[in-house]
Amino acid sequence: MTIQLAMAAFLTVSGMVMLIMGLWTPPVGEIHSSVLIAYGEVSTFAGSLFGIDYTYRYKLKKNINDGQNNS
Repeated sequence: MTIQLAMAAFLTVSGMVMLIMGLWTPPVGEIHSSVLIAYGEVSTFAGSLFGIDYTYRYKLKKNINDGQNNS
């Protein structure tokens, strides 16, 4: 969990840094499409890490609760 959260935070921050760096490269103020694509991929990956973790935690809690109710 800690590694996933750290990786998601790192990737999100690095995506934001790339987006900001894209504003400083010539022509100033225009974001190149490759920067936008890279940021989208980083955000998607970070979101999927959170989504996968949430899904399996929910299933685990549900299975544990079902097991306690059957006892």
